[in-house]
Amino acid sequence: MRKAKPKKRYILPDPKFRDIMVTKFVNNLMYEGKKTVAYEIFYGALEIVEKRLNENGLEAFKRALANVTPAVEVKSRRVGGSNFQVPTEVRPDRKLSLGMKWMIKYSRLRGEKTMVDRLAAEIVAASKGEGASVKKKDDTHRMAEANKAFSHFRF
Repeated sequence: MRKAKPKKRYILPDPKFRDIMVTKFVNNLMYEGKKTVAYEIFYGALEIVEKRLNENGLEAFKRALANVTPAVEVKSRRVGGSNFQVPTEVRPDRKLSLGMKWMIKYSRLRGEKTMVDRLAAEIVAASKGEGASVKKKDDTHRMAEANKAFSHFRF
């Protein structure tokens, strides 16, 4: 076990919107330290979202992220020789990171030609409450609901 908890690292807001959440998203989106490329992808996707929805791209992104963030998840817990899927509440910082990772994962799996188009399409779909990342959240909630009987095994 660790002696001391590691210090929380604070990240700087992004250059265009001055928003920390955007920087976190771009950090997750980034490959091989190419942060400038990741920013170009993100900002390009927001421009496409603005054209499609005729509203502020950042607002649509935040609404999409809110639609994707899970409230509960299941964690595997070993009790008496058998494993149980125990539903647990998700910490606020983990909620955000899970939502971001799911949005990025399912936008990468989409069929559009460029990553900018894929991310824009996923943001539009998630802001409307549809798409693969919202389905993942619903599946997670459904799994937690199905295993509610084992919630007394929570630590």
